[in-house]
Amino acid sequence: MTEAKRLPKRNEVPEDLKWRLEDIYSTQAAWEEDFRQVKDMLPRISSVRGTLGQSGDSLKQGLDLVARGAQKVEKLFVYARMKKDEDNGNSEAQALEERAQALMVEYESAVSFVVPEILSIPQETLDKYLAENKGLEEYDHYLRDISRRRVHTLSASEEMILAMAGEVAAAPGNIYTMLNNADMRFPTIRDENGNEVELTKGSYIQFMESRDRRVRQDAFRALYSTYRKQINTIASTLSSSIKKDIFYARVRKYNTDLEASLDDENVPVAVYDNLIETVHSHLPAMYKYVSLRKRALGVDELHMYDVYVPIVKDVEMKIPYSEAKEIVAEGLKPLGDDYIAILREGYQNGWIDVVENEGKTGGAYSWGCYDTHPYVLLNHHDNVDSTFTLAHEMGHAIHSYLSNKNQPYMKAEYKIFVAEVASTLNEILLTEHLLATLKDPRQKAYIINHYLEQFRGTVYRQTMFAEFEKLVHGMAEAGKPLTAETFTSVYRDLNAKYFGSEMVIDEEIGLEWARIPHFYRSFYVYKYATGFCAAAALAGRILKEGKPAVERYIRFLSSGGSDYPVNLLKAAGVDMTTSEPVSEALKAFSDMVDRLESLLL
Repeated sequence: MTEAKRLPKRNEVPEDLKWRLEDIYSTQAAWEEDFRQVKDMLPRISSVRGTLGQSGDSLKQGLDLVARGAQKVEKLFVYARMKKDEDNGNSEAQALEERAQALMVEYESAVSFVVPEILSIPQETLDKYLAENKGLEEYDHYLRDISRRRVHTLSASEEMILAMAGEVAAAPGNIYTMLNNADMRFPTIRDENGNEVELTKGSYIQFMESRDRRVRQDAFRALYSTYRKQINTIASTLSSSIKKDIFYARVRKYNTDLEASLDDENVPVAVYDNLIETVHSHLPAMYKYVSLRKRALGVDELHMYDVYVPIVKDVEMKIPYSEAKEIVAEGLKPLGDDYIAILREGYQNGWIDVVENEGKTGGAYSWGCYDTHPYVLLNHHDNVDSTFTLAHEMGHAIHSYLSNKNQPYMKAEYKIFVAEVASTLNEILLTEHLLATLKDPRQKAYIINHYLEQFRGTVYRQTMFAEFEKLVHGMAEAGKPLTAETFTSVYRDLNAKYFGSEMVIDEEIGLEWARIPHFYRSFYVYKYATGFCAAAALAGRILKEGKPAVERYIRFLSSGGSDYPVNLLKAAGVDMTTSEPVSEALKAFSDMVDRLESLLL
């Protein structure tokens, strides 16, 4: 019997496949010294309470101290967390993370006075400080953003009451998380070989990608029969979460909780509405893709459990990491020599942790701190998906690299609204490169199908989620009861609208809302769709215009959080307050469906 291949231990992974965390802290002693400095800084931060409004100089000195503390706390936590991610079984790293987390809580408590105290400064006085004190320029966006929301900020005592209620307000989401992740147990199903295997949330999509339709159907029905048993409880948690959002929005004098949610990034409600309306006008492209999927799978009826199975069969594309790096570099050449130089610096200088090892955190991410280069965690496999993951995460990394290099600390961090633009744009450019260079039509079809599935899942699906949220929150604001039947009816009707007449809308899919944790972070998912559409529009301009579009894009990546995300994208050439970028992306999707059809049928 062949022995199962085991994952290497951390110390068995070659050094050139590991990230270099010593670029953050070269020794444990250096980490401890920064930890001590932050501890010493906390009383000094508290001592500036009551001084911020005295003068422009006092405001700058106080903000300098707060920012230095934040920068060090971030650095301490990032190092500790990534050290743990190397091997979650490392007890020393676990202890380090716990200490950093506790210090972060201490710091946040120490600086809790800052925003209320800034809001106590009269607007004309604050404007005078900004005009007269050039040193406040690095804080101007931060200060103006606080002032912008002045009308929605309550008195200090009222804000304290709301803060104290935070733990209670988090209850619906916390209860759902425990129910969904800890208490629910799914039945076993028979796999392709007839073996009884336990269904889990983690294995569900794998079963849904099975070539065996019976396996897909069994997994689909088993999953939703489990949610059905808890459906009234889950409806109660979601309804309570929505009511909590409405309460906070009304207390803060917003017209709707949608407006309150979007105001955090100063995104107009029109952006949300435009997304839904524009996707509605391009639903025929989705219907065309559904029809193609039905024909490619050769089924008389297309069911909801047929959505994830690949429609391009048996394409083997083995891509070792060394080749993946070069393919990504070639694919991103339209972004210019300077961008590729940063990419290669990341390849060569300890940015990336490449392979799986025992205890390593799964998945992939890009992260880091302001003081050093960014980092990328991978769990690379020699396939197409891992190649796209490398391009995606390096998009995040280079966005952070350019933001940190070109902005002061308080302006460097970009908002979630734009966070997926750079990563998605890299994937789109890589797709175009592969389609231009691959010779095998079946491999081209595989790449197009990969793109279409990314698009369907990110634009159409997340927009459907966004519309569901808007509808049910609107019903609650109008005083209508939210029951399991209400949620299920609304959700089932949306699936019928988004998939069209050639999709059989199985009864079970009406329950899908019950397994979506994002609904407890209201009006968040639309950002995935807008980010993808913005990236598609920017990629199209780069490929068409060349250097001028590249220069605008690099300025966007270098802008960090120095302005509101809608303004930053507008400067890059994409106005998300209009329907144009969403329409462009949806037209590209339709064209890709046609290309896939010509290759398959």
